[in-house]
Amino acid sequence: MSDDRSALSEQTGWMLRVRDARDKAAFARLFDHYAPRLKAMGMRAGLGAAQAEEVVQDVMLKLWDRAAQFDPDRAQVSAWIYQIARNQMADLRRKEFRPVPEALLTPEEPEPDAAQAVALEQETTRLRKALSALSDEQRQLVEMAYLGELSHAQIKEGTGLPLGTIKSRIRLGLDRLRHELKGTRP
Repeated sequence: MSDDRSALSEQTGWMLRVRDARDKAAFARLFDHYAPRLKAMGMRAGLGAAQAEEVVQDVMLKLWDRAAQFDPDRAQVSAWIYQIARNQMADLRRKEFRPVPEALLTPEEPEPDAAQAVALEQETTRLRKALSALSDEQRQLVEMAYLGELSHAQIKEGTGLPLGTIKSRIRLGLDRLRHELKGTRP
């Protein structure tokens, strides 16, 4: 290309202003012009909308950071920007499809077998039965503390009972549950 800047495209002029003067208005024009085109390019390449937008952001950031490398005698600004985008998408694909070392793989949890499911159901039934054997006051406080995951202070605030009463009822309820689940009576 010649030094006659009037022969340059409008986009090249914007890029030169970004390169030479760090002109933010020219960068905004470049962004407005190329962002939708780059997003469409990414989506045609199989990226989702969010990934394509991420590529656009990365490309435009690299354009700003590497503006000093732009040479209108070597390439048109569009070719330069699209090459950055192609490289960015290739990097993204490599990152996504990089195999995970076996040491980092999480083992798949096996499906519970029928015997485990039956055993769990039996334990649940035993626990419900044991809970029903508690007095209403004990059962309510044990459920609040362990099933509702409330602290003793939160239970006190919710029920208005003294803290000592709450702790005693929970302790007595847990002792009774332990005996019920073992099959012995206190």
